[in-house]
Amino acid sequence: MDTSAFHSLSYGLYVVSSQNKAGRKCGCVVNTFQQVTSRPFQVSVALNKENATLAAIQESGRFCVTVLEQDTPMELIGRFGFHSSLDTDKFDGVHFEVDNDGFPALLECGVAVFSCEVVNTVDMGSHVVVFGKVEDARSLSTSEPLTYAYYHAVKKGKTPPKASSYVGDESQPVAPAATEASEQQRWGWRCTVCGYTLEGYPDGLPADFTCPVCGVGPEMFERVVLD
Repeated sequence: MDTSAFHSLSYGLYVVSSQNKAGRKCGCVVNTFQQVTSRPFQVSVALNKENATLAAIQESGRFCVTVLEQDTPMELIGRFGFHSSLDTDKFDGVHFEVDNDGFPALLECGVAVFSCEVVNTVDMGSHVVVFGKVEDARSLSTSEPLTYAYYHAVKKGKTPPKASSYVGDESQPVAPAATEASEQQRWGWRCTVCGYTLEGYPDGLPADFTCPVCGVGPEMFERVVLD
């Protein structure tokens, strides 16, 4: 099978959020949110079975979805996309609100937000597809929504292994030694987990360096020629 065919599919980028019975706010980045009917307004989203957000949705029967804008910083995507809500308060220090039922909805870098009640779930193997009835929705800005293609091509982001669209190793080829490069080339390091890139450190990243987006160590970075 040519798995590159899946890269031609179009997606957006969203933050799905909920709250479990203990009151812990949970949220994660997804690219599978979509409208499925208009009478009534219903939506669906696929979530990995290992995600704390899915567990919270299954407990509470409710969830919110935020459509991210194109200029969303990688740090925010990393916060919600590459950490677990079980050990990280993802909503600490970010702009959010609670909806009419007390569930968290991210507002920061949002184009629109939806509040939904679960009406059905379908087990699809690694993921569960959650269907929800939209009980409230509003636009937050006129900014361009962030597409998955833009996230990959411009922001150089990676697909988390738990994502529905993950199809295997997406790491970039390692650049040759610096001595083989011309003086015009800019060198740096790219995280093979989330795509975060920084310039410099010709002798290698410090042993205690951690990615500011996803938190992995220097062993997960590759040396690259920057554009």
